[in-house]
Amino acid sequence: MTDLGRIAAEIKAYYRALDRAATLRHHFRHADEEGGLWYIEAVPDRGELVVVKQAELTSTGQLHRYSWEHLEDDYGGLTDQAIDPAVDPLSAIPAEEFRQVWNR
Repeated sequence: MTDLGRIAAEIKAYYRALDRAATLRHHFRHADEEGGLWYIEAVPDRGELVVVKQAELTSTGQLHRYSWEHLEDDYGGLTDQAIDPAVDPLSAIPAEEFRQVWNR
C-alpha cells in the first residue's frame, strides 16, 4: 500500500471508529452565503466536537453527503476541522431534522 493509500485508510478508520462508538451526538445546521444549508452530526473526541456526518443541501436542491463511507467527491468533502458551536455560526437542531435530510 502506498503512503497515500495508508493515510486514507487510517483517516477512514478514525472516522468510522468515532461514528460507531459514539454514545452522544450533536446536530447543527448552517446557512451559507449561496443559500445552501449544511447539516452536521458531530461527536465528542478528546475535548473537541468532530464532524462524523455532513450533508450539504445546495440552493438548487442538490444533496451531497459525507461520512467515513464517502469522505469526498468533486463537490466537497467531510471537514477535517473540529467545530466549536460557541464560535462557529451553527444552530443546534433536533437529531430528527438531521436524519430527515441525511436520509433524503
